[in-house]
Amino acid sequence: MKKIEVNIIALAKSESHPGNFALILEEQRGFRRLPVIIGPFEAQAIAVTLERMRPNRPMTHDLFKNTLDQSGIQINEVVISTLVEGAFHALLIGKKPDGTALEVDARSSDAIAMAVRIGCPIFVNEQVMEEASIVLDSPSKAFSNKRGKLSDYSMEELERLLKRVLEKEDYESATKIREAIEKKKKKNE
Repeated sequence: MKKIEVNIIALAKSESHPGNFALILEEQRGFRRLPVIIGPFEAQAIAVTLERMRPNRPMTHDLFKNTLDQSGIQINEVVISTLVEGAFHALLIGKKPDGTALEVDARSSDAIAMAVRIGCPIFVNEQVMEEASIVLDSPSKAFSNKRGKLSDYSMEELERLLKRVLEKEDYESATKIREAIEKKKKKNE
């Protein structure tokens, strides 16, 4: 199975499915986007982590992650593996404490909520991407969640990210982003 790594680039209310949300995934090295319609609870679970909010008590996905951590189970990646009757199916792929392989069937929204908590990559099966993606003329100029060091981001992405964190008054993150911008400027001189 060929798989394509994707980034989360947007999460917004769905106009075509009132009461639900559209999660937009974009392939890292290409021009395709995959819209995934998810429920409001799963959207909240993803948004809370992406926005670095700290709930007073663990949410359901936090509880599951904590249970996996305490059990010694490692999740290495999430794969949106199939599309069945318009519903995306996903797998949590990792290792058990004894080193044997682990594959857990999951709804795509739950799998993505886990991926953002764990910090593991999200992949889409090539066949699913061919069936359900939208092809763009050029890649997104929007900030993408690359899950890497700030030095991995382009200057344009860093500046957009800085603007976003300042709007949220996240001054600690803003300081780190400014430092990355300064390092990048010095490197380019």
